[in-house]
Amino acid sequence: QVQLVESGGGLVQAGDSLRLSCAASTRTFIFSTIIMAWFRQAPGKEREFVAGITGSGFTTNYADSVRGRFAISRDNAKNMLYLQISSLKAEDTAVYYCAAKTTGHSVHYTGGYDNWGQGTQVTVSS
Repeated sequence: QVQLVESGGGLVQAGDSLRLSCAASTRTFIFSTIIMAWFRQAPGKEREFVAGITGSGFTTNYADSVRGRFAISRDNAKNMLYLQISSLKAEDTAVYYCAAKTTGHSVHYTGGYDNWGQGTQVTVSS
């Protein structure tokens, strides 16, 4: 299993930048081999994939709706996952979840994530 804890959310203004963090803890897997991702869920809507990253951090995958403004990264030495968000829009308002894929080898397939954090709220005012 992988324990995931998100942080960095809050109330911000449209146009601002924000960095979300996810701290991962595992005694079963090697963190650098786990595919990681960010998802988000707005009120009344389904949870949607935002961005994914391979264990090495060499390859990333972004949803079309966020490409160009969002940047996913990781620091395997610190067991950390990050999401840098630029030019925030009201439509970015959602609960953002950190996720891990312990089984599977494709970052291009947005399904298959089997570990989830509790989420961090991002609210963008305009």
